[in-house]
Amino acid sequence: MGNVDAEKSIVTTAKNDRHIHSRQADAALEYLQTGEVATFSEVEEKQLVRKIDRMIVPLMWAIYFLQYQDKLLINYASVMGLLEDTGMRTDQFSHLALVFYASYLFFELPTGYLMQRLPTAKYLGLNVTLWGLLTTLNCVAKNFVGLVVLRVLLGCFESAVAPALILITSMWYRRNEQPKRMGLWYLGTGTATIVGALVAYGLLFYTADEFYSWQIMFLIFGLLTIAVGVTVIFIFPDNPMTSRLSHEKIMAIERLRENRTGIENKQFKWNQFLEVFNDPQAYLIAIIVSASNISNAAISSFSALIIKNFGFTTKETELLTIPGGVVSVISILSGTYLAGRFDQRCLCVLGILGCGLLGGCLMAFAPSDNKGAMLAGNYLTNCVGSALPLMYSITGANVAGHTKKVTMNAIVLMSFCLGNILGPLSFRTQDEPEYMPAKVAIVATVSVAILFTGLLKCYYICENRRREENGRGEQHQENSEFLDLTDRENLEFRVSFFATPESRCIS
Repeated sequence: MGNVDAEKSIVTTAKNDRHIHSRQADAALEYLQTGEVATFSEVEEKQLVRKIDRMIVPLMWAIYFLQYQDKLLINYASVMGLLEDTGMRTDQFSHLALVFYASYLFFELPTGYLMQRLPTAKYLGLNVTLWGLLTTLNCVAKNFVGLVVLRVLLGCFESAVAPALILITSMWYRRNEQPKRMGLWYLGTGTATIVGALVAYGLLFYTADEFYSWQIMFLIFGLLTIAVGVTVIFIFPDNPMTSRLSHEKIMAIERLRENRTGIENKQFKWNQFLEVFNDPQAYLIAIIVSASNISNAAISSFSALIIKNFGFTTKETELLTIPGGVVSVISILSGTYLAGRFDQRCLCVLGILGCGLLGGCLMAFAPSDNKGAMLAGNYLTNCVGSALPLMYSITGANVAGHTKKVTMNAIVLMSFCLGNILGPLSFRTQDEPEYMPAKVAIVATVSVAILFTGLLKCYYICENRRREENGRGEQHQENSEFLDLTDRENLEFRVSFFATPESRCIS
């Protein structure tokens, strides 16, 4: 009995299944048609997972770290003299975030299409390299117009990052493994806040006349981004089938059967694209992501200015942004760990958003002379952004069919952009220094996100009951896991709200 538990023997596609058209099925199925048998123990699988972690997670973290750092550089530069040196007003500064995310939103669907048609990692690496080049050019921008042009182009190239990382994570990991891995690369947000604040603080001691301190900051991180992008192009695997793994490739593919979401298919399927817009979860997820990111964007773009308006010096302000990064790291690690451990993503999202709501209330309604409470509220609102990797993992686990996954990822990121466009607009020059309307907007939008997360959880419970009722008596279709079926086309796909090995989809 012990040997049965320790060993998993999985037979790949039989020869009589080779009539399946390779363009219709998942790329993994074509690879498995060698007829080989993958036999492996739990110990061997754990060793493989650790090997995969070492191969892709550090680079994914580095990419997301640098992407979030690029957003924060503008925030730090705002208190390092950027506005004065370029002659910008506060409202013009908020427009920099607007044009960046407008560009990001506009290019999300086109970049999703290209990502499906081209080698995923190579396409990602090219975009990282080009955005790194543009980041370095920020150091030569002399006015508002120049910065606007650069931010528009940055939005174009950075639009590929998050959907590519979501797609790559779902290519390599089981459903219960995905939240932790998404949390690890999403830690780039919290660590970027800490590292960026320390770098900005150190550069404030720069006194030479050749460059402004904020120009040096853009140059450092721009060159680092180019180096990471080139590394991704030459080292990062496009999928398990073309990776550096040898005999372990079969194991890496077969262990993902239970996901029922496939690995990759390079054919764009219009029926899967259109199915997204008939799926209720798409709209619920879009509203949650948009609402939560209105507050997240406001804090990430204006937290330094809010802290400085408490009466702190520029150097003190840079250091006082560090605790916000620590809060972000803790909430990401705890949220993604609990989601993976108990398969309860929606409940973890509710907990994280609840902490963010408390922070928003402290910022908006604490007595104006109680700066400690308002500062604590500023830090707690950093929890809101930690809900995003969980929303990524909900999408990765609950959506099947490669075209549908790519399209759904694009919609999630477009919703993310919409929130980031609207968030900074709530900070207006006439509301300085309290920014009370913006703080109230944070409370309202986080409340909306909490409400719709509850509705999403209820929808998944009802959907699970419906599928169980309709699926009674259905027989297993061989290799349905790798036929590139959507979650609606595959009658065996199930919504689960308990942590069980039979889970087909996680809420």
